[in-house]
Amino acid sequence: MEPIEVTARFDEQGEITPLHFTWQGVVHRLESTGRRWTDEAGQHILVMDMSGRIYELSFKSGEGRWFIGQGESDHKFV
Repeated sequence: MEPIEVTARFDEQGEITPLHFTWQGVVHRLESTGRRWTDEAGQHILVMDMSGRIYELSFKSGEGRWFIGQGESDHKFV
């Protein structure tokens, strides 16, 4: 997993909604969020950018940091 910069909204219930992220110098604006789950690594959120690519973002609340899986492939999880 690789650390990334994410701009996100936290609602009054504490739910996180990523709005866009920067990875390898490219800003990915998000069209939608999908499945969410939490495990020992943190909170995971599947997101789709405006070009239709799907990514798995992870938020480690204890560190206050976001991560993305490595290796990109069109229309597949990263």
